[in-house]
Amino acid sequence: MKFITSKKLLIFNCLFLIFQNVSLAQKLDPKGRNSYKSDHIIKSEITDKEYLIHMSFPKHYNIKDSITYPVLYVLDGKSTFGYFESKYIDSEKIEDVILVGISHKVMGIQSNINRFIDYTPYRDTITEKRIAKKFGFKYGTIKTGGANKFLECLKKEIVPFIDKNYKTNSERGISGHSLGGLFTAYCFVNSDNYFTKFGINSPSFQLNEGIFLKPAISKFSDSQNWDINPTKVFISTGENESPMMVSNMIKFSMFLQKRNYDNVDMNWRIYRNETHSSVIPICLNGTLTTLYEKK
Repeated sequence: MKFITSKKLLIFNCLFLIFQNVSLAQKLDPKGRNSYKSDHIIKSEITDKEYLIHMSFPKHYNIKDSITYPVLYVLDGKSTFGYFESKYIDSEKIEDVILVGISHKVMGIQSNINRFIDYTPYRDTITEKRIAKKFGFKYGTIKTGGANKFLECLKKEIVPFIDKNYKTNSERGISGHSLGGLFTAYCFVNSDNYFTKFGINSPSFQLNEGIFLKPAISKFSDSQNWDINPTKVFISTGENESPMMVSNMIKFSMFLQKRNYDNVDMNWRIYRNETHSSVIPICLNGTLTTLYEKK
């Protein structure tokens, strides 16, 4: 009986190794970062939009070993991924992490139109009218309140695609700037443990101030405990951004900090002399060094 058991065990181990090698062979090799061409284009059936995927990998990423990595999903990746491997990132200070930049395939005005619908948590007709007037659009061109669909797209289409094709583990983070910061805050406040690391940078809280920011602050004020997995949050803005953006970011951060949830590790920062645009590479580095600091 011992011989039979050992033989079965040997067969099992051989089959396991075969299937493991097949699984590893199915993973994709990273592309060289020699151009601005995206790594992938994903067509979403949920939002009916196409998304560009730009990726950056740890130095020793290799499809032939069994090491897996956490992933940080970075919104507006088309304009951000150039900083992924640049002098702005203190790579020696961060643990190995795969960066996935997500942006809309369309360019120019249409890209901004898509950002408003995907990144705003709730319908805001006042913002729709104001933005349309500001840019000379016909009313109805700018639409808001599609964050729930975009989040579903992330969970059911984009993240599963990345998990299938690359060596990821279950630790996921998300980071965004401006409208992307608003969407990231929405994911955090409504946390269901799908993401456990959040980079909320220059968040456009003024767009949904009455229907998102105030209820979020009320939640921090009223809820003694928050039943979520251990979570890290980094919140930032540039000193020279609009006064409303800076004050709303401070308000959000201070109420969250005051609550001092046991399972939420949060840090916030205002970058001196930085504007809404100039702060982008700096806050990305702040996000990485805070959320993925080497131990």
